[in-house]
Amino acid sequence: MGRTEQGIENSAGRYSAIPRVLALITFEGVAGSGREVLLLKGAPDKKIWPNLYNGVGGHVEAGEDVFGAARREIREETGLTVTDLRMRGIVHIDAGAARGILMFVFTARSETRTVVASGEGALEWWPADRLPEARTMVADLPLLLAKALGRPADAPPFSARYWYDEADRLRMEFDG
Repeated sequence: MGRTEQGIENSAGRYSAIPRVLALITFEGVAGSGREVLLLKGAPDKKIWPNLYNGVGGHVEAGEDVFGAARREIREETGLTVTDLRMRGIVHIDAGAARGILMFVFTARSETRTVVASGEGALEWWPADRLPEARTMVADLPLLLAKALGRPADAPPFSARYWYDEADRLRMEFDG
């Protein structure tokens, strides 16, 4: 199949989506200390989500697959090389315009707690059973943490759709 058979040149005016990745990284502590989750608290001067906790991630670059993008973003934002990278969900975010976002949600494990700071914000390890208050997180993060980290290893990825209502409030609907 050639490029023209993909129909891209005839897509003017059609809805399109920007691909992004979000990674939720865990560390299994020493015996008895339990699992920890790495969260990034957005820098105060960040354009989106300043001072709010989120996972790590970003845009998928041209020519990159989503797993490669997740590994790259993890390395860039944390300095970590992770294991057990798994796609746990796909979220379609309808921003109400001619474009939306397709977010690929991953989990991964780190063998170390040692991270390298980036300009994105402060990296903090949190006990999985004592995460920060929901009001200090990006709006969908509490649900994504539960959906992604609470999933059996062999479960298929979840799917979700987000949209904004008339009052510009984020609405979320998950499969199942």
